[in-house]
Amino acid sequence: MISALHLFGGYGVELEYMIVDRENLSVKPITDKVIFDVIGEYVSDAEFGETSWSNELVLHVIEMKTNGPRKDLNKLDELFANDVKSINKILKNYNCMLMPTGMHPFMNPLTETKLWPHEYNITYETYNKIFNCKGHGWSNLQSVHLNLPFYNDEEFKKLHAAIRLLLPIIPAISASTPVIDGKLSGYYDTRLEVYRKNQEKIPSIAGKVIPERVFSKSDYETEILKKIYSDLSFYDAEGILKNEWVNSRGATARFERKTIEIRIIDIQECPSADLAVVNSIVNVLKLLINEKWIKLDEQIKWDEERLSQIFLKIIKEGEDAVIEDEDYLRVFNYTEDKKSSAKNLWKYLIEQIIIVNNIPGESWIKNIELILNYGSLSSRIIKSLEGNYSGNNIFKTYMKLSESLASNKMFIP
Repeated sequence: MISALHLFGGYGVELEYMIVDRENLSVKPITDKVIFDVIGEYVSDAEFGETSWSNELVLHVIEMKTNGPRKDLNKLDELFANDVKSINKILKNYNCMLMPTGMHPFMNPLTETKLWPHEYNITYETYNKIFNCKGHGWSNLQSVHLNLPFYNDEEFKKLHAAIRLLLPIIPAISASTPVIDGKLSGYYDTRLEVYRKNQEKIPSIAGKVIPERVFSKSDYETEILKKIYSDLSFYDAEGILKNEWVNSRGATARFERKTIEIRIIDIQECPSADLAVVNSIVNVLKLLINEKWIKLDEQIKWDEERLSQIFLKIIKEGEDAVIEDEDYLRVFNYTEDKKSSAKNLWKYLIEQIIIVNNIPGESWIKNIELILNYGSLSSRIIKSLEGNYSGNNIFKTYMKLSESLASNKMFIP
């Protein structure tokens, strides 16, 4: 993202997918080979006009992203769907393919983790030295990152306040990770459960995932970043990780490019589903920032402890989690009842978006309504398994999910 954009003046979207064997779905650490096949060298990025591909921490994950900020989100799902086809065409030569969802259902990270060995390897090795990246919270998680710009401190304040309020309920529409180690984990968003614990050695790095009440660059640097850098210095004397990207909260301020990056969205079954989730988030944030329901002064009063209680409940219980905090429901002027399931709150929010923007027929609206009617991808995966959690049945479901990705079709069990 560039520094001259105002609120919602551009969008940066990143999608992560795992590379697996086409026949048995085992993870295949060949991201570097894919990039080499198109670029001719082992580099971290391959650019293709409006999108680009890049590596991540581990060799079995490849990321596709907007190549700089996009003016809008229109047809972005189609661009990413074309990238999926292009990558799958290359992977066919290795008898591999891309598989969606935020976690591999039966990967063993202790034996199957391989870090990216090329460009910027020192960063990954430093993480590995401190935290040991052979764990689900490091090597088995795929997400969507949404970057939103701000122009100055006043815009940062508005954007950060709105994002903090929305973060707790995002997993209700984005959870895609109910299975880990070949069995149900008991969480609808297992990825976030392991993610929030992966750096417990240095608690300041992720905090409570919901960011603290800081609404200016100077306060953010003082209260969040300097604390992280200080705590890291004991383990990283050379300062290799001393950069704002080391912050692992669910939404992180990137002042070097004047964006806030939302990091808690599980990857879905296909780009059309991902962009439905992204569009939903963006449009609710617009309404919050425009003070449709409550004023900014009220938004900034919410502390991370209270928001975290809602967040953790939805990670565990998914879209059926009941929100009992009446004050939180009033943030969105939801007054139908004193409590509400996260699903019903989202249905109300989508109705509000349609009314304000007069967009009942847009494809992303239809896709988010599918998610709300049939359940989050986690719910649909569980339904597809029909109570049979054998390795073979899990395999069949994730093969179907891979077909959904290849065809850019929503998964309905």
